[in-house]
Amino acid sequence: MTTQDDKRKDGPAGRLWRALRTPSLKYSSGGILLAGIVGGIIFWGGFNTFMEHTNTLGFCTSCHEMDQLVYPEYQKTVHYKNRTGVRVICSDCHVPKAWWPKLVRKVQASGELFHKLVGTIDTPEKFEARRLHLAERVWASMEATDSRECRNCHAFQSMDFAKQERRPREKHPEARDAGKTCIDCHKGIAHNLPEGYEEDDD
Repeated sequence: MTTQDDKRKDGPAGRLWRALRTPSLKYSSGGILLAGIVGGIIFWGGFNTFMEHTNTLGFCTSCHEMDQLVYPEYQKTVHYKNRTGVRVICSDCHVPKAWWPKLVRKVQASGELFHKLVGTIDTPEKFEARRLHLAERVWASMEATDSRECRNCHAFQSMDFAKQERRPREKHPEARDAGKTCIDCHKGIAHNLPEGYEEDDD
């Protein structure tokens, strides 16, 4: 049994723990459970809505580094404008669709806020100096996941090689049979290739 002296000796953590352990005289267990469920749904809905907002093109280009350095070159690519009218945005290539890998990527991206604050790539000169390093990190990530984000739209088994132009008609079956992944051959598809990168004639 807890005495008044014990209560006085407890700090804030002890009082909170006691409050959680002690049955409530004011609210029923069902009411507390219902409030917890409703609170959880509201929290989950808000959290998921925020996560989806961070996947929008507007969010990705809201800082001047992306808006002025990366976005203009992306606008010149087939992923931005093409004959079929299908637009691929930043998150389609850089954020997984599956929930847990997406959450991991968001946690990793939160570390990039530090570089935003200290101005690591806040000028064209700084960005170009680090472009190869940044690109190699993304390429390594894509290789590690077998170009997972590319395969949300592209898959060897869905390709009609006979309808492709000569070079892809030759290279795609070879790549499939060799177990290659998209990024092995398609570096620079959405961004300019970094200075210093030597492209193999694959």
